[in-house]
Amino acid sequence: MSSFLLALLLLASAEADAAAAPADDPVLLRALERELARSFEGLANVESDPLYFLAYRATESKSLSVAGAYGALLRSDRSHDRRLDVEARIGSPELDSTHQIRGEFEFGPSPASATLPLEDDEEAIRAAAWSATDRAFKDSLQRFLKVKTNEAVKVEAEDASPDFSIEPPSDYREPMVDLVADEERWQERLRRLSAVFREYPFLHESSVSLRAEAENRVYASSEGTRLIFGRTHFRLSIEASTKADDGMDLQLYDSFEGPSEETMPDDARIEAAVRDLAERLQRLKDAPVVEPYAGPAIIMNRACGVFFHEIFGHRIEGHRQKNVDEGQTFTKKVGTEIMPPFLSVTDDPTRGRFGATYLNGHYKYDDEGVPAQAVPLVRDGVLENFLMARSPIEGFPDSNGHGRCSAGNAPVSRQGNLFVDAKDRVSFERLREMLVEEVRTQGKPYGMIFHDISGGFTTTQRRGPQAFKVIPLYVVRVYADGRDDEVVRGVDLVGTPLASITKMVAAADDDAVFNGSCGAESGWVPVSAVAPSVLVKEIEIEKKAKSQERPPLLPTPLHDETDGDVPSDDGADGQEDAQ
Repeated sequence: MSSFLLALLLLASAEADAAAAPADDPVLLRALERELARSFEGLANVESDPLYFLAYRATESKSLSVAGAYGALLRSDRSHDRRLDVEARIGSPELDSTHQIRGEFEFGPSPASATLPLEDDEEAIRAAAWSATDRAFKDSLQRFLKVKTNEAVKVEAEDASPDFSIEPPSDYREPMVDLVADEERWQERLRRLSAVFREYPFLHESSVSLRAEAENRVYASSEGTRLIFGRTHFRLSIEASTKADDGMDLQLYDSFEGPSEETMPDDARIEAAVRDLAERLQRLKDAPVVEPYAGPAIIMNRACGVFFHEIFGHRIEGHRQKNVDEGQTFTKKVGTEIMPPFLSVTDDPTRGRFGATYLNGHYKYDDEGVPAQAVPLVRDGVLENFLMARSPIEGFPDSNGHGRCSAGNAPVSRQGNLFVDAKDRVSFERLREMLVEEVRTQGKPYGMIFHDISGGFTTTQRRGPQAFKVIPLYVVRVYADGRDDEVVRGVDLVGTPLASITKMVAAADDDAVFNGSCGAESGWVPVSAVAPSVLVKEIEIEKKAKSQERPPLLPTPLHDETDGDVPSDDGADGQEDAQ
């Protein structure tokens, strides 16, 4: 049976399912099911090129944002919204309206979107969905005409894989989650905790903030998939910044993440983190600037997770292997060794925790209705797999549950929970000794330890260099002659992925979790990375961009002992000047 005939059978099943939707389903799902069935039946064959797939993806989000600075409240607000994204595919799974139009730049496909009523009014919800469906259908028709013209005038594609994979329909429904957070209590806590920063007069800006969210996804497709699932997420963030005497802007941040209010740390732990951050920032402010350098280094565990996310993870996302504008670093390397054989890498969004630590990249279903799956990417240094959405590539015809997006965007293959594993681990103390040994072997005066990385960016398209830049926050210089370690500043990590990965030589037994959010062409999605500290034989750093603005001319009023006095030309106080 062809994939197209299978799709038609699934569509007929979907229409029957919509008519028999359980009465206890949420109004939002019932409304979307009924309008989807009506719209698909009415639009499927009105044009010569058929509408063969239609999906509704609704996102309902409730959030609380509270922030304090210097003991005062900066903001405290709640929001609630519902948004619908409509995916309409014209043509067939082999060639459809989402096909890349070669020679034109598109950052990412955009679905037709609509703001849905917050109230559970079925007719009002259906009316909004109807309008968005009409726009999605017309936009797809117009784009499919361009696709067919483009294919007629371009050379044969390097990868002739279909545009869409046929996946078994899923039916999963769980109670919708709600946001439970004591706003007044958080206001008081953040006033109190942010006031701790007042003890550090060198700081220019600082804050302690909470972002709490409850997000429900409702998904219905013409294949018969019906999903209701949600997540709650709390992030407590600590941020502070200052400026060195030479104009360099310096900032550090820390965060605590969890699925509920109860998982947030107590005041004592947060206060300790505030003080630690301020003290590290003071050391950075007084630290020397590092000159460009290439030599051995240790990338600490959490920083190593970010490092792998940036330099490796984005390059094994499936859609990048088929897009002709991409650099396709690893496309032809399946079955070959791409990193040292002591390393293995897996992306597993099915895991909600690593030990006792919450993983932000966990999900049950992706944003194309496919169950999340653990994907072994590299085993003993050999590339085995790619992260796949429902856009097939040569040798990988099916999704493995990694089609992800934020509201207002169309899904593409993305990372979830990236795990870096290593054989023959040593203690961190031994790894540091190995760093010093490598420094001496290479005849270098020192090596580096990268403790924290804020993120970075990587160029994956052919029009730019296949390079990365990663932004370290806290870096220590380790001397070969036994001098004490020295904090340094002004460092950016740069390089190319193939060269950087192959120079990793050993790992410690100190795995740790980085939780964050990743932005790409399908929007911002929650991610995690778990990795050990890794010794690299050679890594390159360059000078960070630096502001030419002088530090503030006056001290902060929180610590200005002359505040309230009237200055005079001769330095005398205001009373004497008046006389």
